Amino acid sequence: MSDFESTTAFLGKWGRFQQQVFFLLCLRSIPTGYIGLSVVFLADTPQHRCFIPAHANVSAAWRNRSVPPEEGPGGGLALSQCSRYRLEDMVRFSEGDLLPGVDVNLTNVATEGCLDGWEYDQSVYTSTVVSEWDLVCDDQWKKPLTSSVFFFGILIGSFISGQLSDRFGRKIVTILALVVQAFFTFISIFSPSWAFFCCLYFFVGVGNSSGFVAAFVLGTEIFGPHVRKIFSTLGSNLVFAVGYMLLPLFAFITRDWKMLLVALTLPIPLYLPLWWYVPESPRWLLSQGRVEEAEAIIREAAKKNKIEPPSLIFAPLQEETKSPKGKTQNICDLIGSQNIRGVSFTLWMVWICIAIAYFAVSLNTVNLHGNSYLNCFLSATVELPAYVLSWIMFRRCSRRLCLFSTLFTTGLFLLFVQLMPASMTLSKTELCMIAKFAVTIAFSIVYGYTVEVYPTVLRTTALGTSSMIARIGSILSPYIIYLRSYSLSLPYILIGCFSVLCALLSLLLPETYGMPLPDTISQMQRFPGTEGRPKSQGPKRYIRQVRHIRTCSRRRNNVDLCHCAQTR
Repeated sequence: MSDFESTTAFLGKWGRFQQQVFFLLCLRSIPTGYIGLSVVFLADTPQHRCFIPAHANVSAAWRNRSVPPEEGPGGGLALSQCSRYRLEDMVRFSEGDLLPGVDVNLTNVATEGCLDGWEYDQSVYTSTVVSEWDLVCDDQWKKPLTSSVFFFGILIGSFISGQLSDRFGRKIVTILALVVQAFFTFISIFSPSWAFFCCLYFFVGVGNSSGFVAAFVLGTEIFGPHVRKIFSTLGSNLVFAVGYMLLPLFAFITRDWKMLLVALTLPIPLYLPLWWYVPESPRWLLSQGRVEEAEAIIREAAKKNKIEPPSLIFAPLQEETKSPKGKTQNICDLIGSQNIRGVSFTLWMVWICIAIAYFAVSLNTVNLHGNSYLNCFLSATVELPAYVLSWIMFRRCSRRLCLFSTLFTTGLFLLFVQLMPASMTLSKTELCMIAKFAVTIAFSIVYGYTVEVYPTVLRTTALGTSSMIARIGSILSPYIIYLRSYSLSLPYILIGCFSVLCALLSLLLPETYGMPLPDTISQMQRFPGTEGRPKSQGPKRYIRQVRHIRTCSRRRNNVDLCHCAQTR
């Protein structure tokens, strides 16, 4: 449908129809924002200590001193969260009226694990998933797995969204994903176990990403070039950030993981009327041969814009929709030639790095000094100017310079955090927010760059594949944050070094600023080291050359091997 836009140009750029669809599809991004990072509060770990049963005959003095000190991940001494002094010893000392640290040397008292469970501090949260199922100490590995399961659901949702949208339409997937998201978010409240909760939370991730992707595609196919650029770079991203900003507000009001899920679910049914106000993609309808339905949508749009449509709108396109398609491209073509292989592997590394940095910094906001709700709100708020700046940079700056500068800034400021004295907690938080600002810009720019660098025949496949590969980074990010249980500085050191490395790698990517969009693989910008080289002829061709050289060398001792190989 190469002339779809020229055929529908009579609608204008920004009429009532475009305004209505733009506004409603942007609002659709709000649930994606506050559910996408809800695990920050759902699975936060409250302060905890071993529980001493109320019926145990332990004096108040021993209850207050029941936890031994141990070396914390920051190097200093802290009260143990996974052990206590042996209960029978504390009972015996209490019955003998012996005071801890006065009559009894605590270093000589034996310790044991938390055999009776844990008691959790409720000053910040009434309850979280961690406190509900005791995901601490020997089971603390389950906490990052909870986040990773959700992000794996996002990966699967990103994959199936394209398949379902191409088969059943963009509109039905957009609405159906809302239903899936609301249903599984709500029934997660009744999970009888942690494993069951993870299964349900996986489907929350599937609905979260599939709906966002379908709505994004629907908008880009309905709008013209000018509005499409604003929608894809600013509109959906800014509203996503607004949804993200609502998350700490919901969490602050509820303070309980079950009530938080209720609060996240309640607004979603309000979006179901989108079915009657947002049309199906006319482009998709034409691709399915449903010309009459596509024309009816355009006529309704013209009516809203108070424009008289032509008597025949898509008649010239009917033959095009029925014409046979050319060779179908697939994911294997992303690594088919030496040039595109170099671009793909390098760009995928950049995608993974950005995802790790973005989600790790976002998930770690509750571990920063100060109020966890305020820190999360600030982390979301910095995304608003970041998206605006990314749009300006994308219009005026070199793509390689944009990626390099933002990734290098991210890594540099995360490494600076480790150089700050422990007492400068506010400065550390500020540096983390600057890093979040920079990586958000990088995330926005890499989407646009991926669209520009790949040819038309592979553009959608390349963007979908890159987005899926980035989910590897989001799945790994909870485990990188988990490393802070061994060393507080280790996560940011790893992320900082990886960001700087990928910033340098981004300089190898071909420049696309001011370049025409390629339509074929041969029109792509060249990856360094592949200029002027002939296309690789494969291993079989190479083996035949080697065998021929050996044959030549046996027949003629003074043969020119290079000439022999070239003539072959």
